[in-house]
Amino acid sequence: MTGADCLFCAIVAGDVPGSTVLADDDFVAFLDHRPVFKGHTLLVPRRHVVTLPDLPAELRDGFLAHGQRLATAVVEGLGAQGSFVAINNVVSQSVAHLHLHVVPRTKGDGLRGFFWPRTRYASDAEQEEYAGRLRTALDGT
Repeated sequence: MTGADCLFCAIVAGDVPGSTVLADDDFVAFLDHRPVFKGHTLLVPRRHVVTLPDLPAELRDGFLAHGQRLATAVVEGLGAQGSFVAINNVVSQSVAHLHLHVVPRTKGDGLRGFFWPRTRYASDAEQEEYAGRLRTALDGT
């Protein structure tokens, strides 16, 4: 998929309607059309970027700063007690354009989280091997 056939690029360009809540030269935030709760907002870079690892370094600070602002806005503007903030990369990413979900939360709202399958490491050594592999990957970035 390219920016030319991306739903979020079309929303950013104004070719598809979206309820925009924030816009600047680099980012746009708009309401999710199928919200978990009313006020569920999606933050996207204007530039077609597919996943968080693809986000150019010069956009990282702005992306997080706007995420913080949106997390505050759902509390101050909607009366939520907090927020759920998430990014899917490839798996469960319904639109192949980086987007940060900011979902307003209230205690007792019924959202029970994710039901992820759990696994175990075969041994402490296997666990340390995985930790080491991640440290190596992080040292290379």
